[in-house]
Order: sequence, then structure tokens, then C-alpha cells
Amino acid sequence: MSGLVTGDAVVLGLQPARLPSRALAVLIDLVAVWAVYLLLTLGLAVATASLDEAAVMAVSVASFLLVLVGAPIAVETLSHGRSLGKLACGLRVVRDDGGPIRFRHALVRGAMGVVEILMTFGVVALVASLVSERGRRLGDVFAGTLVVRERIPAARVLAVPPPPPWLVGRFAGVDLSAVPETLWLEVRQYLTRSRELDPVVGRRLAERLADELVARTGTPPPAGVPADAYLAGVVAERQARDARRAFAPSAAGVVPGAVPPPSVPTASVVEPPVPPVVASPAPPVIASPVVAPPAVAPPVGGSAVESGARATGFAPPA
Repeated sequence: MSGLVTGDAVVLGLQPARLPSRALAVLIDLVAVWAVYLLLTLGLAVATASLDEAAVMAVSVASFLLVLVGAPIAVETLSHGRSLGKLACGLRVVRDDGGPIRFRHALVRGAMGVVEILMTFGVVALVASLVSERGRRLGDVFAGTLVVRERIPAARVLAVPPPPPWLVGRFAGVDLSAVPETLWLEVRQYLTRSRELDPVVGRRLAERLADELVARTGTPPPAGVPADAYLAGVVAERQARDARRAFAPSAAGVVPGAVPPPSVPTASVVEPPVPPVVASPAPPVIASPVVAPPAVAPPVGGSAVESGARATGFAPPA
């Protein structure tokens, strides 16, 4: 590591660039710059053929300063420390505190580069990089900069070592639901780095983690089982449960101690409304004719005459 510390007392994990990668980046930059300079010189030689010697010399000096000095300074300023060669090699120029460089840093590096790279063919820069602890040339020392690596290889993921064969499946009935993720992380980190620890320190750490697991699960390890083997067996059991839960979600059996997956709300099926049944109109009721009761014969006598008189309106002579 570079040992760079920011103003907030934060140690930066930057890796200084090595000399071969820096030399390759400088070589790529020099090839590109000299190619542009030669093409520009040929064009200016044709364009200034009719000028006097003093004018030609002035144009030559201006093109030298513009291409070989000004171009690298402008590129590093605009790209924040990444020239063509550094981009190809995965390098970057940063300040001593890890921040991006500015114009003044690129100006000092470019001016010193003319002396230690162009005029001395890189000998001064090579010696300064070999003497410096972080591989800095004189331009970096005066500008307060450092060339670091941007392409850092990813850390290798270490697998958890498997438990002894006679412990496989031994902890199938242990309830692991109360074990927090922080404790699982500590156990996995210990198991992946146990070979790098001191034996005494590693044994104490394993015993402490095993005691915490016993307190969370309530199941002590079998008699005669070392703490590290107990941790490996419990971690293997949890990984097996996670695998079963991930690849066999429709299994009928429920693993003891495993947290059931959250229930997924099912969408309710809305049935279409049933139209109301309209009753057909009742047929009209036809009233039957009322039959008059039969007439009763009147009694014989005056009442009959009276009734006849009333009925016909004719009175017989006396």
C-alpha cells in the first residue's frame, strides 16, 4: 500500500505503480508525441520554405514547445492524470493526498520531464525512480504527485472449508433461526482465514465463536468435537438448508430451525357479476261471470197481484 493519508486522517489503499509499467506508459506517450511532432514538422517545413532562417527557427521552437511540452501538460490536466500510455497501462497521476491533479501539478511534471526524460533519454528519471521509496521521479517529487495503479485485481473469494465427514448431517435438528448475520459473518471469516492465524489465537477465537453459537442455538457440540470442527459443521448445515430452500421451494418437508420464506400474496379472482333474474309477468286474471241466483216464485195472493202490477204496470178492472 502507498500509506497515503487524507486530511480527514483516512488511510488510502492506493498501490504505487511499479517501474516496468511506468516505463511502458512513458514509452507509449513518447511514441505518440514524437509521431505527432514529426508530422507537424514536415508540414511546417513545407509551409515555411519561403521564410527566412530566423522565422523557420522560431516556428521550430514553437512547435517543439507546443507538441513535446504543452501537449502532455494539456492531456494530463484535462484527463486528471491519465495520458495515453497511462490509460493503456491502467495508471493515473494523483496528488500526495490521493486527489486529482490540477494544472500546476501537470505543469511542474511536464517541465521537469523535458529535463529528466527528453534531454537525458530517461536516465535521470530512471535513477530517481529506483532511489525513491514509492518510485517517484523528480517531476513527481517537485509537483507533490504520485503515479498509482487503477487496475487492482479483485480479491480472491475463499471458500469455507468443509467439516469432517463424520459431522455431516449431525446438526440437522439444530435451530439456527436465532443466530444473527453478524455472527455468521465472523464464523465464515474465521474459517476462511484459520490457517493464517496463530494456533493459540485461532483456538481461542474458535472457542469464543462456538460459545456464542451454543448460546444462540441452545445445542452444545458433541463430546470431543473441537471448536473449529463444530463451527464448520454448523456452517455447512446452514449452507445445506439455504441450498434446499433455494433449489427445492416446493418440498413438503419443513427443515427444523429454518425460517420459512415470506408468503406471497395471491391475487384474488374477481368473478363477473351475475345479472338479476327478471320474473316473467303473470298472466292476467280473467274474472268469471257472476251467476245470479234463481228467482224465487212469489206467494199467491195480494202480494202476487201487487208484484205483478209492479212488474207490468197494468191494473185489471174491478
